[in-house]
Amino acid sequence: MRQDNQLLVLTHLSQLLTYLTGFGGLIVPLVIWVTQKDKVFKLDEQGKQIINFQISIFIYAILSIPAIILLGLGFIMLIVIGIIAFVFPIINAVKASNGEPISYPLSITFLK
Repeated sequence: MRQDNQLLVLTHLSQLLTYLTGFGGLIVPLVIWVTQKDKVFKLDEQGKQIINFQISIFIYAILSIPAIILLGLGFIMLIVIGIIAFVFPIINAVKASNGEPISYPLSITFLK
């Protein structure tokens, strides 16, 4: 296994593709994780955290739709979800480049 902090950073930042393509923020990290998890140190662990975070964000966004209709608070939920989904990949990319442990808040553990 090789140490490749640049690929870790790229994997974290690739989540931001969601803001450009609508779906790339899940697909690109998934492809990087699946193809490189056995070759790059810490990519398996961090890749799972990224995928868990992206699936969780998607679920929270879907759950906010009924909240828009029923409670009117769904717009606030979507704004908060959007901010979290934008800020934490950047924070964790910086942490990954420095070799620090990463964490994504509100992530549901689908992959262990």
